[in-house]
Amino acid sequence: MDKLSIKINIANRFYPLKIERSSEENIRNAVKKIESRLKFYEDNYAIKDKQDILAMCLIEYASKAEKFNDNKMINDDGITDKLNQIDSLLSDI
Repeated sequence: MDKLSIKINIANRFYPLKIERSSEENIRNAVKKIESRLKFYEDNYAIKDKQDILAMCLIEYASKAEKFNDNKMINDDGITDKLNQIDSLLSDI
């Protein structure tokens, strides 16, 4: 696979990454969103320490990921088992 070396800037610190070329746009969009949220926290809360602002941003994104995972499990509602049964029946034919 073709790896691409990039440097991303988050909170005025640079981080070197080696990524798949196909991931570059997603990573750069994620960095823009992170920077936007960091600015939101800086502008709306009396927090000056970049580490604290990064932690708040991390908590926000992690909680959204957890909510997504919870919804995914709730919405499954046995569909996976039913699809596996149908697949098995079709394989037998």
